[in-house]
Amino acid sequence: MASYEEYLNVALLAAKEAGAVIKDSFYKDKHVEHKGAVDLVTETDKKCEELVLGTIHKSFPDHKFIGEEGSAAQGFTDALTSAPTWMCDPVDGTTNFVHSFPFVCVCIGLAVEKQVVVGVVYNPVMGEMFTAIRGKGAFLNGSPIRASSCSQLGSALAITEIGVTRDEQTLGALFGRITALTKQVRAVRAMGSCALDMCCVACGRADISYEIGFGGPWDVAAASLIVEEAGGEVLDPAGGPFDIMSRRVMATNGQLAQAASSVLSGMKLGPHEPQPAQ
Repeated sequence: MASYEEYLNVALLAAKEAGAVIKDSFYKDKHVEHKGAVDLVTETDKKCEELVLGTIHKSFPDHKFIGEEGSAAQGFTDALTSAPTWMCDPVDGTTNFVHSFPFVCVCIGLAVEKQVVVGVVYNPVMGEMFTAIRGKGAFLNGSPIRASSCSQLGSALAITEIGVTRDEQTLGALFGRITALTKQVRAVRAMGSCALDMCCVACGRADISYEIGFGGPWDVAAASLIVEEAGGEVLDPAGGPFDIMSRRVMATNGQLAQAASSVLSGMKLGPHEPQPAQ
């Protein structure tokens, strides 16, 4: 088995290759397809996933791969096994990419024995590379990062996302959570990338981020490790353990987990939103 550093180096190479494609295409016209009413995919998403998969497969041909576009094409997400498994979102923030809003990133995480051990989140438009190796700390462009020291919910900046589901019940539940949390924190933001939201927590720009019903493990694998290695905490929004396959996540600075989950845990869920583990 290769070292974690070797895994990271391959992930960095793949992220830079995909990032170059994103940056080159960012201000150009895009060919956009619809996966749903507001859920978009572009030729750049597909090209970047192929690049990442090709780069990883060349170095680690026996490893498994769970990617957003591959999962969409086959109609389901493969189960996570104990085998080394790469999880990739080639363009997290596709709608932002389509609108040339610069909160866009490549996400690459590697899980071994179902535990993420390497994570890379790269925003090529803003030139920010977040990286982590389990047990080795988290970094932004090579410099160590730490989650904030905010200890009062009323002083916290929180981030969440609106998602792509538009039925009335789901929207009612989603905005119910936002309303409840907004009453307790200093401010709430929504910027269109679950992974970058979490990285904002990791580097202290925000104190809490959460989302329920995002696309899949590729959105959170890399970022969850980056948060943990920056001294933060990743858990289920209801307060239970984080399950990378659950499509439910909350990242905090480590001091606000209980306070934030106490607000979110009792809130109603929409009919299409994933339920917390029992």
